[in-house]
Amino acid sequence: MKRVSLAVLGLLLVLALPELRAAAAWEHGAAGSSNYFPIAVWLQNPVNAARFKAVGINLFVGLWQGPTEAQLAALTAAQMPVICEQNAVGLRHKDNPLIVGWMHGDEPDNAQEIPGGKGYGPPIAPQKIVADYARLKAADPSRPILLNLGQGVAWDRYHGRGVRSNHPEDYADYIRGSDMVSFDIYPAVHEHPDIAGKLWFVPQGVTRLRQWSRDEKTVWNCIECTRIGNTRIKPTPAQVRAEVWMSLIHGSRGLIYFVHQFKPRFIEAGLLADAEMTRAVSAINQQIVALAPVLNSPTLPDAVAVTSSNAEVPIACMVKRQGGVTWLFAVAMRAGKTSATFELKGAGTHVEVLGEARGMESRGGKFQDTFEPYEVHLYRVDDSSTR
Repeated sequence: MKRVSLAVLGLLLVLALPELRAAAAWEHGAAGSSNYFPIAVWLQNPVNAARFKAVGINLFVGLWQGPTEAQLAALTAAQMPVICEQNAVGLRHKDNPLIVGWMHGDEPDNAQEIPGGKGYGPPIAPQKIVADYARLKAADPSRPILLNLGQGVAWDRYHGRGVRSNHPEDYADYIRGSDMVSFDIYPAVHEHPDIAGKLWFVPQGVTRLRQWSRDEKTVWNCIECTRIGNTRIKPTPAQVRAEVWMSLIHGSRGLIYFVHQFKPRFIEAGLLADAEMTRAVSAINQQIVALAPVLNSPTLPDAVAVTSSNAEVPIACMVKRQGGVTWLFAVAMRAGKTSATFELKGAGTHVEVLGEARGMESRGGKFQDTFEPYEVHLYRVDDSSTR
């Protein structure tokens, strides 16, 4: 069996950040480097692991009816780590650093299908998830447990929760059964008018998970990048980039791309079948990898004040200071145009806009920029320019 690189062993370094009160060192997957940021795909065939790695994916989450010996062998050949269910095969590989976490079954907060086509029953009770968490930890305390939740995290009226629709109070209890918690909602291709096109539901879910967990759990989230089941609409590269940076700015510590297409025909690796989106996601991932040391550094919560010329289009932003540089990441939170005025504390005067071949000068820490609907701008300010 081939050895996995030290960078892979550093997968869950985010758990060691001082800003997370629940920080923990995991024997498998926790030690590592600030150069690593988790970028995953959901429930994909390991035969495509090398192709996903080529577009910046560094983690598989979920294995169909697995893990199996063949799946783990394929992932090992590609040096692709995985978070998977804790079955008998997985437990036989407890000493394999390729497995960097265990997971619950998907979306236990949704109404559960009754076998035999008899409709749907209630969600799995939070108490069951907490009990399963204890069982998983007892079998292997060396790895964290991931829980992925459904749309109800961000959308209270989601009917897919059945009898527990509009009961957001359930989620704090679900979260107790995890070390890492994620969720999914896909507004770019959503067909319900409450959600369709409203990309801000993605960061709303991230914020809620952080609040419900009191920042004691590591929060990840899923990102759409295919039409999934919408035959009329698919996400644009700009929408995917907006969802990614909205998530990061609001405190997500890991991303999971949902890459399936179900209609008009099923394509499991739908992202890889779409050349335009493959290029776009690869570029997004390359930028995240380049900025991983910055993203993994502490956020400075009071380092910037921002005003938007259009009250209907707030600007969300996050400030980091790393390597003698101030980094400001900003995104327009609604589908409208605006001009934003930023006032940065303690930063230099020359502002570079990453990836846009342009810059500007700040005066007294202030500068302005324009934003198209849901547009992202990433700024680099060399602190040496203050001297």
